[in-house]
Amino acid sequence: MRLFLAIVVCKVLRFAGGLIGKGSSLPGQIALKVCPNVLGRVKLPSRIIAVTGSNGKTSTVEMIAAILSASGKTVVYNKEGSNQIEGVATLILSNCSLGGKMRGDVLLLESDERYARHTFQFFHPTHFVITNLYRDQLTRNGHPEWVFDAIKPAIFPETTLVLNADDPLVSCFARDHEPDKVKWFGLDERSADTREHQGVYHDGLRCPVCKGRMEYSCYHYAHIGHYSCPSCGHQRHETDFTVTALDLKGGKLTINGETEISLAFKSIYNVYNILAAWSVCSLAGVDKAAMAGIINNYMLKNGRMVTFRLGSHKGTLLTSKHENSVAYDTNLGYIADTDKPCTVLVIVDAISRKYFTGETSWLWDIDFDRLNCGHVQKVMLYGKYCNDLAVRFKYSHIPADKIEVGEDIRTAADFLKENGDEDVYVVTCFSDRDKILAHVERD
Repeated sequence: MRLFLAIVVCKVLRFAGGLIGKGSSLPGQIALKVCPNVLGRVKLPSRIIAVTGSNGKTSTVEMIAAILSASGKTVVYNKEGSNQIEGVATLILSNCSLGGKMRGDVLLLESDERYARHTFQFFHPTHFVITNLYRDQLTRNGHPEWVFDAIKPAIFPETTLVLNADDPLVSCFARDHEPDKVKWFGLDERSADTREHQGVYHDGLRCPVCKGRMEYSCYHYAHIGHYSCPSCGHQRHETDFTVTALDLKGGKLTINGETEISLAFKSIYNVYNILAAWSVCSLAGVDKAAMAGIINNYMLKNGRMVTFRLGSHKGTLLTSKHENSVAYDTNLGYIADTDKPCTVLVIVDAISRKYFTGETSWLWDIDFDRLNCGHVQKVMLYGKYCNDLAVRFKYSHIPADKIEVGEDIRTAADFLKENGDEDVYVVTCFSDRDKILAHVERD
C-alpha cells in the first residue's frame, strides 16, 4: 500500500508541477517520505546507466540518450538535470505503472557526485560512467579528493565502471574493482599537447595514491593527460576506447583508428563527452556506424553553447560553471584558439543557483591570461561581481585599455548592438545565461 501510495502521490504532484513548469524534485521528495525505500521496491529495467563527475554529466547523458534512442531503445532519463535522490525518485516513479514496474528499456541517470551514494543504496547501476574530478564549488564540495570519497560508496562489485583514464584521481576508482569490470576511455598523445603544466594551480602534481610527485609525458589540459608515479607505480591505464587522432581547429576526431567524427563544438570538453558516450553505448551493443551517424556534428540541446546575433555581431555563448575554474579555462582556451577579431564578455551576476554566497576566491583559480592574445580586442566585465572580476584582471597581463567594467548587463548588450561587427563570445554560468540571451537574437 505504501508503494502504491508513493507512486500515486508522485504522479499527481508531477502532473501538477508540469502545468506550472516546476516539480522535478518535490514529487520524489514527498514520495520518499511516504515510502522511504520506494526505489528499492520498484522493478527497474535490466540496463541502468549512471553518469557522474565534476563536468560533462548533462552533455554526456544527452548524447547517450540520443544514441540509444536512435538504436530503438526506450530511454528514461532526467532531461531536466534534477540529479539528486529526490529528482531521481520523481523520474523513476513518474515512469512506473501503479504496480511498481518502470517502463522503458534503459534507465539513464545523471547523478550528482555528492549524492550518488544516497541514490544507489536502493539499486545499483549496471554501468557507471565517471567523467572527471576537478575543483568545483569548493564552498560546497571541498577538494576533489573529498568528492572522490563521496562517490566511492556508490560503487558496487557488479557494476561495470567506465572511467576516464586520463584523470589520475578518477582512475583510482578501479583500485580493488575487478579488472574485467572496468573499461577505460582517453586520448592518445597529440601535437597540441604540452609537456609542462598550464594553469594557475596543478591538482595532478601529487599522486592521489601515495602523494609522491607525479610525472607527465603530456598534458591534454589542466591535470588531464598521460601520467605515472615513480614512487608507487600508479599510472594511466591502456584505453579500450581511444581518440587516436584529434584536430580541434579542423573539427575532426577519430575513435579507435577507424571512425571519424566531425565536431559541431570544437572543445576538448566536447571530445571527452563524446568519447564517454561512445564507450558506454558500445558496451550496450550499439553499432559503430549508427553511433557515428548520431554523434557526427551533434549540437547539444542543453544550452551549454548558444549562437546568436547582436546587432552586426555574430555571438557565441559558452557556459562555464561558476566556481569551476577548469570549465572557465577550457572555454577561454576555445576563444584563444580562434583567430578572428573578437570581444569577450564575462558575466558574473549570481554565483550559484542553489545557495547564496558572496565568496569569489574561485576567480583567482581561472587562467584569464588565456585572453591575452592579439585577436581579443576587448574584454568586458559585467554583472553584480564586476568589481571582483576587475581586481582579478588587474593581476593578469591583459592591457588595462582593453578592459571595460560595468554592472548592468543590458548596458553591455546595448553597447555591443550599436558598436562594431567583430565576433562576440559570452562566458558565464547557467544562473546568468538568460540575462544576456534576453537581449539577443538567438540562431
